[in-house]
Amino acid sequence: MNSRKVVYLFYTTFLIGTVAGFIFGLILDWQTHLDDITSFAFGGLFMLAVTAAIWAVIAQMGFFAYLTIHRFGLGIFKSYQLWNKVQIVIIAFALFDLMFFRHYFFAAEDVSLTGYIIMPLLLLAYGLLIAWVKSKETDRSAFVPTVFFMVVVTTIEWIPALRENDYGFLLTAIVSLLAANTWQILVLHRLHDQPNGKQPGVKKKGRPEIN
Repeated sequence: MNSRKVVYLFYTTFLIGTVAGFIFGLILDWQTHLDDITSFAFGGLFMLAVTAAIWAVIAQMGFFAYLTIHRFGLGIFKSYQLWNKVQIVIIAFALFDLMFFRHYFFAAEDVSLTGYIIMPLLLLAYGLLIAWVKSKETDRSAFVPTVFFMVVVTTIEWIPALRENDYGFLLTAIVSLLAANTWQILVLHRLHDQPNGKQPGVKKKGRPEIN
């Protein structure tokens, strides 16, 4: 992938993640932002846009870090099958940790663990959906790496918001991250297969890669 495609991936991911987080944050606290607009006080909107942009950049860093880790894992385990099994185990641990530690640190004494299962399950369901789309456009061997990226890497990127335990902040962050990560994982193989200077299309099947 040449520099033009890298730049294209960077600015489109940045734009998608920022816009998604900004719009969601606007809807989430619509009345407050409407009052700010009518009062010509745009500081809140500016900070909302900046926050969404920061999450989009974090998503980009996580994506390129995972591409490196993916190659590193293949080099260590020598086969896609074994590396996929390792990733499945890590996915399970990440989902359990997302449930258990949030309950451990933030739940009241009389609150059960059950309510904290919803968030990991929704993240897993979304990851499975995106992995299904990815595998349909590329190859079924891309399914597990895509789930890993959408679940584990997104969770790691989400940690700064998870530590705050503010649901508005949590939701705005995850919308930005998921929008950016979804775009990155679904457009990467199209960029790889396109000649220089052309827009990304759908990749032909057959290459057992995440990209």
